[in-house]
Amino acid sequence: MAVPPASQPPKRRRRGLRIALVVILVLLLAGGGVAGWWVYTHRSDPVPDGTPAQPSPVAVAPVIKAVPSNAPAPTATGVRKQLAEPVKDAALGEFTGQVSDPTTGAVLWADGAGEARTPASNAKILTAAAVLLTLPHDKKITTKVVLGDDGQAILVGAGDPTLATAGEDDETFYTDPARIADLADQIRASGRNVTSVAYATPGFTGPNMDRTWDKRDVEGGDIAPLSSLMADAGRRDPLDEYSPRTDDPAAEAGRALADALDVHSKVEAADVPSGAQTVATVESAPLVTRVGDMMRFSDNVLAEMLSVELAEATGREPSLSGGVDAVVAALGKAGFDVDDVTLRDASGLSYGDKVPAAALDQVMSATVAGDNSPKLRSLLDTLPVAGGTGTLADRFDPKKNAGAGWVRAKTGTLTGVTSLTGVVQTVDGRVLSFALMSGGTSPEDARPAIDQVAGALRECGCRG
Repeated sequence: MAVPPASQPPKRRRRGLRIALVVILVLLLAGGGVAGWWVYTHRSDPVPDGTPAQPSPVAVAPVIKAVPSNAPAPTATGVRKQLAEPVKDAALGEFTGQVSDPTTGAVLWADGAGEARTPASNAKILTAAAVLLTLPHDKKITTKVVLGDDGQAILVGAGDPTLATAGEDDETFYTDPARIADLADQIRASGRNVTSVAYATPGFTGPNMDRTWDKRDVEGGDIAPLSSLMADAGRRDPLDEYSPRTDDPAAEAGRALADALDVHSKVEAADVPSGAQTVATVESAPLVTRVGDMMRFSDNVLAEMLSVELAEATGREPSLSGGVDAVVAALGKAGFDVDDVTLRDASGLSYGDKVPAAALDQVMSATVAGDNSPKLRSLLDTLPVAGGTGTLADRFDPKKNAGAGWVRAKTGTLTGVTSLTGVVQTVDGRVLSFALMSGGTSPEDARPAIDQVAGALRECGCRG
Protein backbone atom coordinates (compact mmCIF):
# COMPACT_ATOMS: atom_id res chain seq x y z
CA MET A 1 0.00 0.00 0.00
CA ALA A 2 1.50 3.34 -0.94
CA VAL A 3 2.16 5.97 1.77
CA PRO A 4 0.85 9.47 1.04
CA PRO A 5 3.69 11.81 0.06
CA ALA A 6 2.66 14.34 2.79
CA SER A 7 3.65 11.94 5.63
CA GLN A 8 7.27 11.63 4.42
CA PRO A 9 9.73 14.29 5.96
CA PRO A 10 11.25 16.31 3.15
CA LYS A 11 15.03 15.86 2.71
CA ARG A 12 15.57 19.60 2.68
CA ARG A 13 13.91 19.87 6.14
CA ARG A 14 16.44 17.38 7.53
CA ARG A 15 19.30 19.27 5.88
CA GLY A 16 18.08 22.56 7.44
CA LEU A 17 18.00 20.96 10.89
CA ARG A 18 21.57 19.67 10.49
CA ILE A 19 22.79 23.11 9.42
CA ALA A 20 21.07 24.77 12.39
CA LEU A 21 22.66 22.30 14.81
CA VAL A 22 26.09 22.92 13.30
CA VAL A 23 25.64 26.71 13.60
CA ILE A 24 24.59 26.42 17.25
CA LEU A 25 27.58 24.19 18.00
CA VAL A 26 29.95 26.63 16.34
CA LEU A 27 28.48 29.54 18.31
CA LEU A 28 28.80 27.64 21.59
CA LEU A 29 32.40 26.77 20.86
CA ALA A 30 33.18 30.37 19.88
CA GLY A 31 31.43 31.75 22.96
CA GLY A 32 33.27 29.33 25.20
CA GLY A 33 36.55 30.35 23.61
CA VAL A 34 35.83 34.03 24.12
CA ALA A 35 34.80 33.40 27.74
CA GLY A 36 37.92 31.37 28.36
CA TRP A 37 40.09 34.08 26.82
CA TRP A 38 38.41 36.75 29.01
CA VAL A 39 38.89 34.73 32.18
CA TYR A 40 42.52 34.04 31.26
CA THR A 41 43.36 37.65 30.50
CA HIS A 42 41.61 38.92 33.64
CA ARG A 43 43.01 36.39 36.04
CA SER A 44 44.67 37.65 39.23
CA ASP A 45 48.41 37.58 39.45
CA PRO A 46 49.66 34.53 41.30
CA VAL A 47 50.16 35.05 45.04
CA PRO A 48 53.87 34.80 45.87
CA ASP A 49 54.92 32.15 48.31
CA GLY A 50 54.99 33.34 51.91
CA THR A 51 52.29 35.99 51.43
CA PRO A 52 50.23 36.43 54.67
CA ALA A 53 46.59 35.43 54.58
CA GLN A 54 44.00 38.09 53.74
CA PRO A 55 43.20 40.04 56.92
CA SER A 56 39.74 40.01 58.46
CA PRO A 57 37.43 42.98 57.80
CA VAL A 58 38.13 45.96 60.02
CA ALA A 59 35.74 46.22 62.98
CA VAL A 60 34.95 49.76 64.11
CA ALA A 61 34.70 50.20 67.89
CA PRO A 62 33.90 53.87 68.70
CA VAL A 63 35.40 55.06 71.96
CA ILE A 64 34.87 58.34 73.76
CA LYS A 65 38.20 59.45 75.14
CA ALA A 66 38.19 61.45 78.34
CA VAL A 67 39.73 64.90 78.29
CA PRO A 68 43.23 64.56 79.75
CA SER A 69 43.31 65.59 83.39
CA ASN A 70 46.80 67.01 82.97
CA ALA A 71 46.09 69.24 79.97
CA PRO A 72 48.03 72.52 80.19
CA ALA A 73 46.11 75.18 82.11
CA PRO A 74 45.63 78.60 80.52
CA THR A 75 46.52 81.66 82.55
CA ALA A 76 44.37 84.71 83.13
CA THR A 77 46.96 86.81 81.34
CA GLY A 78 46.93 84.48 78.34
CA VAL A 79 43.14 84.45 78.07
CA ARG A 80 42.96 88.22 78.38
CA LYS A 81 45.41 88.60 75.50
CA GLN A 82 43.49 86.04 73.42
CA LEU A 83 40.18 87.87 73.82
CA ALA A 84 41.54 91.39 73.51
CA GLU A 85 40.60 91.79 69.83
CA PRO A 86 37.28 89.91 69.47
CA VAL A 87 35.69 91.66 72.47
CA LYS A 88 36.30 95.05 70.80
CA ASP A 89 33.73 94.33 68.06
CA ALA A 90 31.16 97.13 68.11
CA ALA A 91 28.45 94.63 67.16
CA LEU A 92 28.63 93.26 70.71
CA GLY A 93 27.09 96.46 72.03
CA GLU A 94 26.94 96.43 75.83
CA PHE A 95 29.02 93.33 76.45
CA THR A 96 29.70 91.39 79.64
CA GLY A 97 31.06 87.94 80.26
CA GLN A 98 33.14 85.49 82.23
CA VAL A 99 35.47 82.59 81.40
CA SER A 100 36.51 79.96 83.96
CA ASP A 101 38.66 76.87 84.29
CA PRO A 102 36.32 74.27 85.84
CA THR A 103 39.21 72.03 86.89
CA THR A 104 40.73 74.65 89.16
CA GLY A 105 37.69 76.84 89.67
CA ALA A 106 39.73 79.88 88.64
CA VAL A 107 38.08 82.77 86.81
CA LEU A 108 40.38 83.49 83.86
CA TRP A 109 38.60 86.49 82.35
CA ALA A 110 35.71 88.69 83.40
CA ASP A 111 34.23 91.93 82.18
CA GLY A 112 31.17 93.28 83.97
CA ALA A 113 30.36 89.70 84.99
CA GLY A 114 28.59 90.77 88.17
CA GLU A 115 26.12 93.03 86.34
CA ALA A 116 22.66 91.49 86.13
CA ARG A 117 21.55 91.48 82.49
CA THR A 118 18.61 90.09 80.51
CA PRO A 119 19.73 86.52 79.70
CA ALA A 120 17.02 85.56 77.16
CA SER A 121 16.95 81.76 76.83
CA ASN A 122 20.17 81.37 78.80
CA ALA A 123 17.82 81.47 81.78
CA LYS A 124 16.90 77.91 80.83
CA ILE A 125 20.35 76.84 82.04
CA LEU A 126 19.33 77.89 85.54
CA THR A 127 16.00 76.08 85.27
CA ALA A 128 17.59 72.89 83.95
CA ALA A 129 20.28 72.93 86.64
CA ALA A 130 17.80 73.51 89.46
CA VAL A 131 15.57 70.66 88.30
CA LEU A 132 18.45 68.21 87.79
CA LEU A 133 19.95 69.06 91.17
CA THR A 134 16.69 68.57 93.05
CA LEU A 135 14.47 65.95 91.41
CA PRO A 136 15.12 62.27 90.60
CA HIS A 137 16.36 62.04 87.02
CA ASP A 138 14.00 59.13 86.33
CA LYS A 139 10.92 60.96 87.65
CA LYS A 140 7.86 60.64 85.41
CA ILE A 141 4.50 62.44 85.31
CA THR A 142 1.32 60.35 85.26
CA THR A 143 -1.68 61.65 83.35
CA LYS A 144 -4.91 59.79 84.02
CA VAL A 145 -8.54 59.44 83.02
CA VAL A 146 -11.14 58.96 85.73
CA LEU A 147 -14.83 58.09 85.47
CA GLY A 148 -17.46 60.68 86.26
CA ASP A 149 -21.22 60.26 86.27
CA ASP A 150 -23.36 58.93 83.42
CA GLY A 151 -20.52 57.53 81.31
CA GLN A 152 -18.33 60.61 81.48
CA ALA A 153 -14.55 60.21 81.12
CA ILE A 154 -12.51 63.02 82.70
CA LEU A 155 -8.97 63.68 81.45
CA VAL A 156 -6.97 64.90 84.44
CA GLY A 157 -3.86 67.03 83.88
CA ALA A 158 -0.75 66.52 85.98
CA GLY A 159 1.66 69.06 84.52
CA ASP A 160 2.99 67.21 81.46
CA PRO A 161 2.94 69.50 78.40
CA THR A 162 4.62 66.81 76.26
CA LEU A 163 1.45 64.67 76.23
CA ALA A 164 0.99 63.83 72.54
CA THR A 165 -2.08 63.73 70.32
CA ALA A 166 -0.28 61.57 67.73
CA GLY A 167 -1.45 58.05 67.01
CA GLU A 168 0.30 55.04 68.47
CA ASP A 169 2.81 54.67 65.63
CA ASP A 170 2.94 58.29 64.50
CA GLU A 171 5.89 60.64 64.86
CA THR A 172 5.96 62.99 67.86
CA PHE A 173 7.76 66.26 68.53
CA TYR A 174 8.97 65.36 72.01
CA THR A 175 10.98 62.27 72.94
CA ASP A 176 8.98 59.19 74.01
CA PRO A 177 5.96 61.13 75.25
CA ALA A 178 2.77 59.81 76.81
CA ARG A 179 -0.01 59.54 74.21
CA ILE A 180 -3.71 60.31 74.33
CA ALA A 181 -4.22 57.41 71.91
CA ASP A 182 -2.91 55.06 74.61
CA LEU A 183 -5.45 56.42 77.08
CA ALA A 184 -8.22 55.80 74.55
CA ASP A 185 -7.05 52.22 73.98
CA GLN A 186 -7.09 51.52 77.71
CA ILE A 187 -10.59 52.96 78.07
CA ARG A 188 -11.90 50.79 75.23
CA ALA A 189 -10.18 47.75 76.70
CA SER A 190 -11.91 48.37 80.03
CA GLY A 191 -15.28 47.85 78.41
CA ARG A 192 -16.65 51.12 79.80
CA ASN A 193 -19.22 52.87 77.68
CA VAL A 194 -18.04 56.49 77.43
CA THR A 195 -20.78 58.90 76.40
CA SER A 196 -18.97 62.20 77.06
CA VAL A 197 -15.50 63.58 77.76
CA ALA A 198 -14.48 66.33 80.19
CA TYR A 199 -11.16 67.66 81.42
CA ALA A 200 -9.75 68.80 84.75
CA THR A 201 -6.75 71.00 85.54
CA PRO A 202 -5.71 70.52 89.16
CA GLY A 203 -2.18 71.28 90.32
CA PHE A 204 -1.71 74.70 88.72
CA THR A 205 -2.66 78.05 90.24
CA GLY A 206 -2.26 81.73 89.49
CA PRO A 207 -2.02 83.49 86.11
CA ASN A 208 -1.45 81.29 83.07
CA MET A 209 0.67 84.01 81.39
CA ASP A 210 3.22 86.35 82.96
CA ARG A 211 2.19 89.98 82.56
CA THR A 212 5.56 90.82 80.97
CA TRP A 213 4.96 88.39 78.10
CA ASP A 214 3.66 89.63 74.77
CA LYS A 215 0.34 87.94 74.03
CA ARG A 216 1.22 87.99 70.34
CA ASP A 217 3.82 85.33 71.17
CA VAL A 218 0.97 82.79 71.50
CA GLU A 219 0.12 83.14 67.82
CA GLY A 220 3.84 83.48 67.09
CA GLY A 221 4.50 80.06 68.59
CA ASP A 222 6.77 81.07 71.47
CA ILE A 223 4.43 80.38 74.38
CA ALA A 224 0.94 79.16 75.28
CA PRO A 225 -1.29 79.90 78.26
CA LEU A 226 -0.02 77.44 80.87
CA SER A 227 -2.13 74.69 82.37
CA SER A 228 -1.59 71.40 84.16
CA LEU A 229 -3.26 69.80 81.13
CA MET A 230 -1.66 70.48 77.76
CA ALA A 231 -1.09 68.39 74.65
CA ASP A 232 1.87 69.01 72.34
CA ALA A 233 2.66 72.07 74.51
CA GLY A 234 -0.35 73.75 72.93
CA ARG A 235 0.93 73.57 69.34
CA ARG A 236 -1.77 73.62 66.70
CA ASP A 237 0.57 71.69 64.41
CA PRO A 238 2.10 69.09 66.77
CA LEU A 239 5.24 68.54 64.69
CA ASP A 240 6.06 72.17 63.88
CA GLU A 241 8.47 73.65 66.41
CA TYR A 242 7.30 77.18 65.59
CA SER A 243 3.60 76.40 65.23
CA PRO A 244 1.08 78.93 66.54
CA ARG A 245 -0.30 77.85 69.92
CA THR A 246 -3.85 77.43 71.10
CA ASP A 247 -5.44 79.85 73.57
CA ASP A 248 -7.02 76.98 75.51
CA PRO A 249 -4.66 73.98 75.63
CA ALA A 250 -6.63 72.07 78.28
CA ALA A 251 -9.81 72.12 76.21
CA GLU A 252 -7.88 71.07 73.11
CA ALA A 253 -6.41 68.10 74.99
CA GLY A 254 -9.90 67.08 76.11
CA ARG A 255 -11.18 67.30 72.54
CA ALA A 256 -8.27 65.15 71.37
CA LEU A 257 -9.34 62.39 73.77
CA ALA A 258 -12.95 62.70 72.61
CA ASP A 259 -11.84 62.35 69.00
CA ALA A 260 -9.75 59.31 69.86
CA LEU A 261 -12.80 57.71 71.49
CA ASP A 262 -15.09 58.81 68.64
CA VAL A 263 -17.26 60.69 71.13
CA HIS A 264 -18.93 63.75 69.65
CA SER A 265 -20.63 65.40 72.62
CA LYS A 266 -19.44 68.77 73.95
CA VAL A 267 -16.16 68.72 75.87
CA GLU A 268 -16.27 70.80 79.08
CA ALA A 269 -14.20 71.50 82.16
CA ALA A 270 -15.08 69.47 85.24
CA ASP A 271 -13.98 68.80 88.80
CA VAL A 272 -12.60 65.41 89.67
CA PRO A 273 -15.22 63.61 91.81
CA SER A 274 -14.01 62.42 95.19
CA GLY A 275 -13.05 58.78 95.00
CA ALA A 276 -13.38 58.67 91.22
CA GLN A 277 -12.21 55.44 89.64
CA THR A 278 -9.13 55.66 87.42
CA VAL A 279 -9.69 53.89 84.12
CA ALA A 280 -6.50 54.76 82.22
CA THR A 281 -3.02 56.15 82.89
CA VAL A 282 0.03 57.12 80.83
CA GLU A 283 3.51 58.20 81.90
CA SER A 284 5.75 60.92 80.51
CA ALA A 285 9.36 60.39 79.55
CA PRO A 286 11.82 60.55 82.48
CA LEU A 287 12.77 63.95 83.83
CA VAL A 288 16.25 63.91 82.30
CA THR A 289 14.73 63.31 78.86
CA ARG A 290 12.26 66.16 79.25
CA VAL A 291 15.03 68.51 80.41
CA GLY A 292 16.99 67.49 77.32
CA ASP A 293 14.07 68.32 75.02
CA MET A 294 13.58 71.66 76.78
CA MET A 295 17.21 72.63 76.24
CA ARG A 296 17.62 71.32 72.69
CA PHE A 297 14.43 72.94 71.41
CA SER A 298 14.75 75.95 73.76
CA ASP A 299 11.14 75.17 74.58
CA ASN A 300 9.53 77.91 76.66
CA VAL A 301 6.40 76.00 77.65
CA LEU A 302 8.37 72.98 78.78
CA ALA A 303 10.76 75.20 80.77
CA GLU A 304 7.89 76.86 82.62
CA MET A 305 6.16 73.58 83.43
CA LEU A 306 9.41 72.01 84.64
CA SER A 307 9.75 74.89 87.11
CA VAL A 308 6.16 74.33 88.26
CA GLU A 309 6.95 70.64 88.70
CA LEU A 310 9.93 71.65 90.84
CA ALA A 311 7.79 74.03 92.87
CA GLU A 312 5.20 71.39 93.63
CA ALA A 313 7.86 68.84 94.57
CA THR A 314 9.50 71.27 97.00
CA GLY A 315 6.29 72.35 98.73
CA ARG A 316 5.79 75.64 96.91
CA GLU A 317 2.78 76.97 95.08
CA PRO A 318 2.48 75.27 91.66
CA SER A 319 2.45 78.49 89.69
CA LEU A 320 4.66 80.68 87.53
CA SER A 321 5.89 82.62 90.56
CA GLY A 322 6.28 79.46 92.60
CA GLY A 323 8.33 77.96 89.81
CA VAL A 324 10.89 80.77 89.62
CA ASP A 325 11.13 80.87 93.42
CA ALA A 326 11.86 77.14 93.39
CA VAL A 327 14.57 77.52 90.74
CA VAL A 328 16.43 80.26 92.61
CA ALA A 329 16.09 78.46 95.95
CA ALA A 330 17.40 75.17 94.53
CA LEU A 331 20.47 76.88 93.06
CA GLY A 332 21.15 78.75 96.28
CA LYS A 333 20.86 75.54 98.29
CA ALA A 334 23.42 73.93 95.95
CA GLY A 335 25.91 76.68 96.74
CA PHE A 336 25.57 78.94 93.71
CA ASP A 337 25.62 82.71 94.12
CA VAL A 338 22.11 83.82 93.22
CA ASP A 339 21.98 87.05 95.24
CA ASP A 340 21.71 89.15 92.07
CA VAL A 341 19.50 86.75 90.11
CA THR A 342 15.95 87.98 89.43
CA LEU A 343 13.56 85.78 87.44
CA ARG A 344 10.11 86.67 86.16
CA ASP A 345 9.87 83.33 84.38
CA ALA A 346 11.81 80.10 83.97
CA SER A 347 12.24 80.27 80.21
CA GLY A 348 13.94 83.65 79.63
CA LEU A 349 11.06 84.98 77.57
CA SER A 350 10.69 88.01 79.83
CA TYR A 351 12.86 91.12 79.64
CA GLY A 352 12.31 91.29 83.40
CA ASP A 353 14.72 88.40 83.95
CA LYS A 354 18.10 89.68 85.21
CA VAL A 355 21.07 87.35 85.61
CA PRO A 356 24.81 88.12 85.90
CA ALA A 357 27.18 86.37 83.50
CA ALA A 358 29.06 85.17 86.58
CA ALA A 359 26.05 83.16 87.75
CA LEU A 360 25.61 81.50 84.37
CA ASP A 361 29.30 80.67 84.11
CA GLN A 362 29.36 79.30 87.64
CA VAL A 363 26.57 76.85 86.82
CA MET A 364 28.16 75.85 83.53
CA SER A 365 31.53 75.31 85.19
CA ALA A 366 29.85 73.03 87.73
CA THR A 367 28.59 70.74 84.97
CA VAL A 368 32.22 69.91 84.15
CA ALA A 369 33.78 69.61 87.61
CA GLY A 370 32.98 70.03 91.28
CA ASP A 371 30.59 68.59 93.84
CA ASN A 372 27.49 69.27 91.70
CA SER A 373 28.93 67.78 88.53
CA PRO A 374 27.45 64.24 88.81
CA LYS A 375 23.89 65.55 88.88
CA LEU A 376 24.51 68.22 86.26
CA ARG A 377 26.65 66.27 83.80
CA SER A 378 23.70 65.33 81.56
CA LEU A 379 23.23 69.05 80.92
CA LEU A 380 26.31 69.00 78.68
CA ASP A 381 24.61 66.56 76.31
CA THR A 382 21.74 68.99 75.77
CA LEU A 383 23.92 71.86 74.55
CA PRO A 384 23.95 72.51 70.78
CA VAL A 385 27.24 71.87 68.98
CA ALA A 386 28.74 74.83 67.12
CA GLY A 387 28.24 74.43 63.38
CA GLY A 388 26.51 71.09 63.94
CA THR A 389 23.26 70.84 65.91
CA GLY A 390 20.28 72.71 67.28
CA THR A 391 20.33 76.48 67.45
CA LEU A 392 24.05 76.51 66.58
CA ALA A 393 23.70 74.41 63.42
CA ASP A 394 23.97 77.42 61.12
CA ARG A 395 26.53 79.34 63.20
CA PHE A 396 30.32 79.03 63.58
CA ASP A 397 31.29 78.66 59.92
CA PRO A 398 34.31 76.28 60.10
CA LYS A 399 36.08 78.33 57.43
CA LYS A 400 35.89 81.42 59.61
CA ASN A 401 35.61 80.22 63.20
CA ALA A 402 37.84 77.66 64.93
CA GLY A 403 35.11 76.95 67.47
CA ALA A 404 33.09 74.89 64.97
CA GLY A 405 32.62 71.42 66.42
CA TRP A 406 34.40 72.35 69.67
CA VAL A 407 32.03 74.85 71.29
CA ARG A 408 28.89 73.51 72.96
CA ALA A 409 26.58 76.26 74.18
CA LYS A 410 23.04 77.39 74.91
CA THR A 411 21.92 80.33 72.83
CA GLY A 412 19.66 83.17 73.93
CA THR A 413 17.94 85.70 71.69
CA LEU A 414 15.47 88.51 72.21
CA THR A 415 15.23 91.80 70.35
CA GLY A 416 18.41 93.62 71.35
CA VAL A 417 19.70 90.67 73.42
CA THR A 418 22.17 87.94 72.42
CA SER A 419 23.69 85.52 74.92
CA LEU A 420 25.81 82.39 74.72
CA THR A 421 26.77 80.14 77.65
CA GLY A 422 28.64 76.87 77.36
CA VAL A 423 31.95 75.03 77.25
CA VAL A 424 34.85 74.70 74.83
CA GLN A 425 37.90 72.46 74.64
CA THR A 426 41.06 74.40 73.87
CA VAL A 427 43.71 73.22 71.41
CA ASP A 428 45.66 71.96 74.42
CA GLY A 429 42.74 69.82 75.58
CA ARG A 430 41.66 72.01 78.50
CA VAL A 431 37.91 72.47 78.98
CA LEU A 432 36.83 76.04 79.74
CA SER A 433 33.37 77.32 80.63
CA PHE A 434 32.05 80.70 79.56
CA ALA A 435 29.05 83.01 79.69
CA LEU A 436 28.83 85.85 77.18
CA MET A 437 26.04 88.47 77.14
CA SER A 438 25.48 91.15 74.51
CA GLY A 439 22.84 93.86 74.49
CA GLY A 440 21.70 96.90 72.58
CA THR A 441 22.49 95.63 69.08
CA SER A 442 20.68 93.46 66.55
CA PRO A 443 21.08 89.72 67.17
CA GLU A 444 21.82 89.38 63.46
CA ASP A 445 24.96 91.48 64.00
CA ALA A 446 25.76 90.33 67.53
CA ARG A 447 25.71 86.58 66.88
CA PRO A 448 28.78 86.42 64.60
CA ALA A 449 30.63 88.71 66.99
CA ILE A 450 29.82 86.71 70.11
CA ASP A 451 30.65 83.48 68.25
CA GLN A 452 34.11 84.86 67.47
CA VAL A 453 34.74 85.42 71.17
CA ALA A 454 33.84 81.79 71.95
CA GLY A 455 35.84 80.58 68.94
CA ALA A 456 38.92 82.44 70.14
CA LEU A 457 38.84 80.34 73.30
CA ARG A 458 39.15 77.19 71.20
CA GLU A 459 42.46 78.47 69.80
CA CYS A 460 43.67 79.31 73.26
CA GLY A 461 46.90 77.88 74.56
CA CYS A 462 46.93 81.04 76.64
CA ARG A 463 49.74 80.11 78.98
CA GLY A 464 51.49 83.44 79.00
